[in-house]
Amino acid sequence: MTLATSHCSAPCTAAKPQLSLTARLRLHLAAWRQRRQLARLDDRALKDIGLTRAQADAEARGGFWKAPDHWSF
Repeated sequence: MTLATSHCSAPCTAAKPQLSLTARLRLHLAAWRQRRQLARLDDRALKDIGLTRAQADAEARGGFWKAPDHWSF
């Protein structure tokens, strides 16, 4: 039995697709809305999702342009 593995000559990272201006705006607006909602959660709700108030506040202060890399449209 042989184990098949893939080998990359360059770092094995997926290239980010180029987003249209409209898609970028949607992405940034979604990040802004979600951070605003995160800031409004009470401590009980934050505990339910495994975050501390400090973590939530730090994320909520993040700029709308700092959307996570895994978000896409």
